[in-house]
Parts: sequence; C-alpha cells; structure tokens
Amino acid sequence: MAKKAKFYVVWQGRKTGIFTDWKECEAQIKGFEDARYKSFESIQEAETAIQRDYWDFVSKKESKPAIKDIPVNIGKPIKNSIAVDAAWNTSSGDMEYQGVYYATGERIFLQGPFKDGTNNIGEFLAIVHALAYLQKKESELPIYSDSRTAIGWIKKKHANTKLVLTPRNKPVFEMLQRAERWLASNSFNNKILKWETEYWGENPADFGRK
Repeated sequence: MAKKAKFYVVWQGRKTGIFTDWKECEAQIKGFEDARYKSFESIQEAETAIQRDYWDFVSKKESKPAIKDIPVNIGKPIKNSIAVDAAWNTSSGDMEYQGVYYATGERIFLQGPFKDGTNNIGEFLAIVHALAYLQKKESELPIYSDSRTAIGWIKKKHANTKLVLTPRNKPVFEMLQRAERWLASNSFNNKILKWETEYWGENPADFGRK
C-alpha cells in the first residue's frame, strides 16, 4: 500500500512555505534556531495553516513563551504607534484589513472584504495604507505588523504574491498596483516593525476570529 503523502508547512526556517517532501522540509529547519513547522494530511489544510499563526496549530503541551522569557532585545512594543492586520476567510476566500492606534485601540481604517484575496496581500495593503495615512498627517509614528512576509514586500516595494488574477479578485490586483506605485514614488521615515505575537499577545489590530 502506497504511503499517504503529507504536506509540511514551515512558518520559520531557511525558507518558508509548503513542502511535499520531508527531506526538502528538513533542509529548511535542521539546525535552524527556533524553527517552526508542522505536517498536514491535505494540501487544503496546509494552505489554510500557512496563512495563519504557528501557535494556532501546536499541541496543548507546547505553549507560547511566558512574558518573563521575553528576550532583552525585543523589549516592549511602542504604545505611540499604529498596528495593522488582515483577516482571510478560509471558506470564502474573502480578505479584509484594518489599522488601529495602539495606545487607545481606536480604529483608523477598515477596508474590505475583497473577493479571493490572501492574508499576505491584506497585510501588505494595510501597511501601505498606514504609510499613506501617516504621510498625510505628517507623522513618523512606527507601524506594527505581525507578517514578516508583508514587511519583506514593503522593503522590496513589490508584493511577490503567487495569487492568480481572476475576474473576482481583479479589484485586489488593482489595489496592489496602486500600493506598489505609491511605494515607488514616495519616501517615508516611519519604521515598519514586527509585532512579536508570541511575547506580546495578539496584534492590537487582530480581527479576533481565530
């Protein structure tokens, strides 16, 4: 009887993503400090998992680091900042994003839902939206996002998405193009910072639907 295929999700490793071969997955995590990965029985489960947080899928025996274990170089988040986050519906494919002022929890913007998007795209658009908002306010407040992928896209000024263009998600791609044009033609001094969920708890802009 043929061995049932497994799908390996790597959230943190030399390369991240979904792998169908254990050897390939192992190459990304072996010897990598604090590697985060998990196997799934179907590609659908893996695709859902890669859009969410590693801690949503670990066993109860594993736990997030205690607050007392916060590394010195991480410290505490800056209260006077904007936090952004996106939500992606696994059943409908709808995506939306929002930004909040961290100190008060006040929502600054909310966009969507948009058909057939991805969480990473939503995170990217949210950061650009926050940058444009702060530029109009002539503010250099830092921006927090819990998406390493989106932060990386911002640095490259390009959303390296594998999402396929369809009539349903055409508005999403139009927004991506506008966002990339904005990044290409504008400069900013705002720091884009990683929200350390495992140490600080949920992103203040989280939609609370996990």
